[in-house]
Amino acid sequence: MAGRIRQSDVEEVKARTNIADIVGEHVSLKSAGVGSMKGLCPFHDERSPSFHVRPGLGYYHCFGCGESGDVYTFLQRMDHVSFSEAVERLAGRLGFELHYEDGGQASDHGNRARLLAANQAAAEYFIERLGAPDAEVGRRFLGERGFDAEAARRFGVGFAPKSWDALTNHLKGRGFSTDELAAAGLVSQGDRGVYDRFRGRLVWPIRDVTGQTVGFGARRLLDDDQGPKYLNTPETAIYHKAQVLYGLDLAKRDIAKTHRVVLVEGYTDVMACHLAGVTTAIATSGTSFGVEHIKVLRRVLGDDSSVGEVVFTFDGDAAGQQAAMRAFAEEQRFAAQTFVAVAPDGLDPCDLRLARGDAAVRALVETKTPMFEFVIRHTLSRYDLETVEGRVAALRAAAPVVADIRDPALRPGYTRELARMLGMELAEVTRAVRSSAGRARGNGSGDRAAAGSGTRTGSVDDAPTASSDPSTTDAPSRPFSIADLPNDPSTRLERDALQAMLQYPDAVGMDLLRHAVDSRFGNPSLAVVRDGIASVLASSDASVRADRVVDEVPAPFAGVVRQLAVAPVPQRSEAELTTYVRGVVSALIDRELLRQKSELLGRLQRTDRTDAATYTALQRALVDLEAERRALRED
Repeated sequence: MAGRIRQSDVEEVKARTNIADIVGEHVSLKSAGVGSMKGLCPFHDERSPSFHVRPGLGYYHCFGCGESGDVYTFLQRMDHVSFSEAVERLAGRLGFELHYEDGGQASDHGNRARLLAANQAAAEYFIERLGAPDAEVGRRFLGERGFDAEAARRFGVGFAPKSWDALTNHLKGRGFSTDELAAAGLVSQGDRGVYDRFRGRLVWPIRDVTGQTVGFGARRLLDDDQGPKYLNTPETAIYHKAQVLYGLDLAKRDIAKTHRVVLVEGYTDVMACHLAGVTTAIATSGTSFGVEHIKVLRRVLGDDSSVGEVVFTFDGDAAGQQAAMRAFAEEQRFAAQTFVAVAPDGLDPCDLRLARGDAAVRALVETKTPMFEFVIRHTLSRYDLETVEGRVAALRAAAPVVADIRDPALRPGYTRELARMLGMELAEVTRAVRSSAGRARGNGSGDRAAAGSGTRTGSVDDAPTASSDPSTTDAPSRPFSIADLPNDPSTRLERDALQAMLQYPDAVGMDLLRHAVDSRFGNPSLAVVRDGIASVLASSDASVRADRVVDEVPAPFAGVVRQLAVAPVPQRSEAELTTYVRGVVSALIDRELLRQKSELLGRLQRTDRTDAATYTALQRALVDLEAERRALRED
């Protein structure tokens, strides 16, 4: 790779370039007086033009959004290229030879221009041949996947005839030499001489971020084709598969605008997403998603904060699971939040659109799962969680995943989720996560874990302290007492409800007991007692007694159960007692129902109204939930 471009060349290229010509390729400019031109700003939505260009000065400025700069800045912002790429691109337009500080060879812009021209000519030829009689197999393939002629034109899909040298002869007739065609990856060399690389296949043009065709991806159609299912352009001077993302030229504006990108697995998936309204979809081309792809995407995303979203879609099969794990390995390179979307029945976006329509494709993206949750679930799926040994092994495997979460505000929540998935106490999982973070620091790795492994809040939801959790390794010097519990309303409600359930289970009633043990608890110690009651209720003899709950919980929590079983409830007459215990347990259940309502309302707000089935189901669930709350309160 060449080194730093000489500053004198940078200035010379800029001086020779008319900024109005470059801006004019993206913005319709009109005269705005002597030496000034104006048009609608390409960087923000506006109705009256406030974007001004001064060719004589070589600068632009928008009085609406404040964007300004020179021709290099404009190319960097519009086409999401680096500074060096912007200089080299303009030098290529001028035919100017650049020189580099380290004496490296300048880019061969003339040869690059010829390779680009050959690829463009080939793309036009393929598009034309899609309408030929022998391309019926290609048109049928597209039709069966829901793509009409207009869709094919929109994405430049073409057909390579089943011929040894049809493309070669066509391009030679356009003035391209055999060496140029070979350098562009359009022909191959064999015992019988030069022959077309793509034959009897449906062809997609692969364009760089600026929209120039740099290569092709071709899909096998014929039974006698012994080649791979997909055949791509080989590595050339202009095509580097580790840096090219199919569809990025079409998606880049919306990606930059919405700060969201959706990564799918194939060309037809990109087409299906865009046609369904997911216009930020892109795919890799002939290789897995890697570091160089991320560098390109980060420029387009403006990935300098956590406001962006990167959504990976994968097939539900084993290969899709492996692809998700490979993506997770590079997740930390994004500042944006990462998600995984797996369609129902494991359908890819193309098949999903064909089977269930455009709305289903949009819903797929909107119902995404956070990457960390997906990876945790995938990790746990490898273990038998019905056994103690399986749960311990699963915790050891999953704890480093949680410890590696770069956002310290997210780690406590995922720690709780991991504890819930494993059915283990929060304190034990918290220790495992902290231990994993500590090992990462000790090994000199895991920057994200090291950055926040010491983060700790005062909330009982996040990390239990020695005074509130009898199972912690830093045991208190005196026995744990429920008097040490926090005095906040939420914890008081959990404590009072457990007292009622342990002391007056018959008055509470079996229905309320079973509902109550399904409620989430914020205090980890009280959550263990709840789990002990749930275990008793799940047995053949479901009668709740304190001694049976003591036998179910871990030994350090036996004292908590005993204290709750004897602690005085507010003084009530015999007539008022049933009302009180049922009321306090009902309040606990009502809190849980309120939480569920909040989650449903959030899902409803995120659901596209065009997805009528999902929207209606969520509304029905809300109605049922409200009915349950009313019945609970009336009771």
